[in-house]
Amino acid sequence: MRDQAPVSGAPPRGWVAVAQPRRRTPRPPASWRPVLIQVALTAILVIGLVAVAGTVEARETAEREAVDSAMQTTGVLVRAAVQPAITDALLADEPSALARLDQVVRGQVLTETVIRVKLWTRDGRVVYSDEPRLINDVFPLDANEVEALRAATGIGSITDLQEPENRFERPAGKLVEVYYPVWTPSGQELLFETYIKYDQVNTRSIQTLRNFTSIAIGALLLMLMVQMPLSWAMIVRLRRGQQQRHHLLASALTASAEERRRIAGTLHDGVVQDLAAMSFIVAGSADHARGAGEGQLGERLDVVANTLRTNIRALRSLLVDIYPPSLREAGLRAALGDLASTLSASGVNITVRIEENLTLSQECEALIYGVAQECLRNAGRHSRAENISVSVARVGTDIRLEVVDDGIGFDPRVVLDEPEEGHFGVRVMRDLAADFGALLAVDSRPGAGTRWRLEVPPDAQ
Repeated sequence: MRDQAPVSGAPPRGWVAVAQPRRRTPRPPASWRPVLIQVALTAILVIGLVAVAGTVEARETAEREAVDSAMQTTGVLVRAAVQPAITDALLADEPSALARLDQVVRGQVLTETVIRVKLWTRDGRVVYSDEPRLINDVFPLDANEVEALRAATGIGSITDLQEPENRFERPAGKLVEVYYPVWTPSGQELLFETYIKYDQVNTRSIQTLRNFTSIAIGALLLMLMVQMPLSWAMIVRLRRGQQQRHHLLASALTASAEERRRIAGTLHDGVVQDLAAMSFIVAGSADHARGAGEGQLGERLDVVANTLRTNIRALRSLLVDIYPPSLREAGLRAALGDLASTLSASGVNITVRIEENLTLSQECEALIYGVAQECLRNAGRHSRAENISVSVARVGTDIRLEVVDDGIGFDPRVVLDEPEEGHFGVRVMRDLAADFGALLAVDSRPGAGTRWRLEVPPDAQ
């Protein structure tokens, strides 16, 4: 049998891990902090989405308002100043007509906001512009210009100044352009165009965004004020629910232990005592029969007495399995001694060695007892062992339980991977060890006996 020093948190080389150690982290009670953090993150996300959506909507609203305002401004300028200055002489490039219109435009139309003016014919010729280099240039009319002439109404839009006609306006950046139809005294239709700075769009969008954001944030804060009491009430209910679950679990465990104790006590004080008394009576009757010369009857009564004593031992073994009173009352040493005696009665030589002065918690003692119980039970049922040793000692900072037998052994991987139906012993040991974050390993092979090892870390002792 191999016995190599274990690596902390891992089984020895050649051993098979049944349960790996893990740190036990009790679930903390429900706290208001995660809820508050979640609410805060949600609020930040909502504010971000509101800000993005509000910015887009504010920009679109401001552009619509800017275009409407530019159209109204251009309409007023056309009716009040430009239309009266339009003459048929403009179409003939008469200098005096151009000078008169230029004077009106520069005196009444161009401002810090309106930075460019153009006057078009239907064929796309620039009849007049405050930029002289554009006069008499010809450009194809775009869709808005054609629509303004067709509908005889003003049309405005945001321009990106990518057309050749806009080469002199590009340094000004994005602009709002407005087309308005005008007529010469003879009825010739022309198209008056203004370019208005985009700055007012930024101003309007900022103002709209402020209004929109203030309303949205106010509504959000109101919603949070309503939700916080509800969240707090939910946390209180969760905490109360956790406390109730813990209380119910503790009550269930206590009730289970009490029920096992009650059953064990009833059997011990009732059936076991009655059988013991009956065994004495039958044994006495056997002696009496032999003294009266009825040897055959005495032998039969001896068989009955032996059967009764065997059943009493079996019942007492069952009582130890159901409820080991010595574990809490006399400690681990006495409980393991009682456990070993149940197998010793069947002819197996069992030795129990426990290091002196070991101080362990009741939970740790219950773990060691539970694993030792399953190991001895499996050894008694399946190993055909003649000798079994049980040892408990401190190795480094861990508490180590070892159960070794000289039985027929087995293939651990087959038993762990493909357990027989109805065999829960290994599963019970694995669950017990895993719940405590302990290492449980086995070293066995057919014909070479079995060694179980449980190592309990310091935080579970």
